[in-house]
Amino acid sequence: MRFLIFFIVITVILSLASFYVGTRLMQSEWLFAHRRIVWLFFGLFIVIQILGPLLYRLYPDRFSEAFALHWVTYTTLGLFASLFFYTVFADTILLALSWLGRGDDAVNLERRNLFLVGSLTLGTTLVGMAQASSGPRVEEVEVPLKNLPDAFHGFRIAQISDLHVGPTIRKSYVENVVKLTSDAKPDLIALTGDFSDGTVEHLRDDIWPLAKLQAPFGKFFVTGNHDYYWDPEAWLKLHAEMGAKLLINEHVVIEKAGAKLVLAGVTDISAGEGYLDHASSPQAAAKDAPAGVPKILLAHQPASYKEAHAAGFDLQLSGHTHAGQFFPWSMVVKIAQKYYKGLNRHENMWVYVNRGTGYWGPPIRFAVPSEITIIKLVQA
Repeated sequence: MRFLIFFIVITVILSLASFYVGTRLMQSEWLFAHRRIVWLFFGLFIVIQILGPLLYRLYPDRFSEAFALHWVTYTTLGLFASLFFYTVFADTILLALSWLGRGDDAVNLERRNLFLVGSLTLGTTLVGMAQASSGPRVEEVEVPLKNLPDAFHGFRIAQISDLHVGPTIRKSYVENVVKLTSDAKPDLIALTGDFSDGTVEHLRDDIWPLAKLQAPFGKFFVTGNHDYYWDPEAWLKLHAEMGAKLLINEHVVIEKAGAKLVLAGVTDISAGEGYLDHASSPQAAAKDAPAGVPKILLAHQPASYKEAHAAGFDLQLSGHTHAGQFFPWSMVVKIAQKYYKGLNRHENMWVYVNRGTGYWGPPIRFAVPSEITIIKLVQA
């Protein structure tokens, strides 16, 4: 039922947005003359957006066909998302000119709208697709902790998040992530959720290169919202087989030269809706942790920050937002998320939000590159 409601809502939103964009584009006399083709195009676009994910879920055995269909589905979705924004942006300028009493300027600008909007949409989409396919870059971020023991000064945590292995991210992409991470030689590896979009049966070979990831102090995994969409028990079992320690509202104590560091992990903040025993709880993750030592929490969604702060954590590592994934949505995400990218300070706790090591949906990362983060702990 939730799946059906989701599709109904998406269909309504896409239909309304398509009607708006189509109506505005047909201000062009040439497109108005071919309006039947324009409406047929938008109708086909809506059908493709529904068929792609629906057929993938109903017929997962037809994985090769789903792979091709998803490229079409997600690429056209990315094109439309940019087209919608640039159309709204152009109309906002026209409206502002009209309010300022410069109607002639507005009329002249509207004549160029089709070319401007089309060029911006196509240009940013092509560049964004190239940036997405090139894979993540490694970024090192220093995080000062005032109670960090000498032994952990310079300790390096590699964070991989939102890999989204599925129809459009396959084995070669994962192998590149593994190589980049291994070359960075981290002390510990943190996998902060949303690693799969499909079944274990069909994605096992594509995600298995993660088994090669190794670090002296271990590899740890916490769930994201997408990890619950496809048989979460099977995926958790596979991550354990690949050598990751699962942190399900629990913690481990990392020891180095007699000093201690607490590393905790929580399930996704939405997990409890379908799996009651996986309800996210930073308090449970911190229970019985040694006092007076730095506490780091792995939490897929940055929205966990309030509970994490209340539970006494010094640093939270998150993902989920993709930092908007591509412009212009990188400007919109900040409305929905207080902390949506990079290093942030919440009172006396740090929150780092990874932009995503892969991508979800449109294979586009225009002006928002994917990343593998090396969190370097230093003494404040």
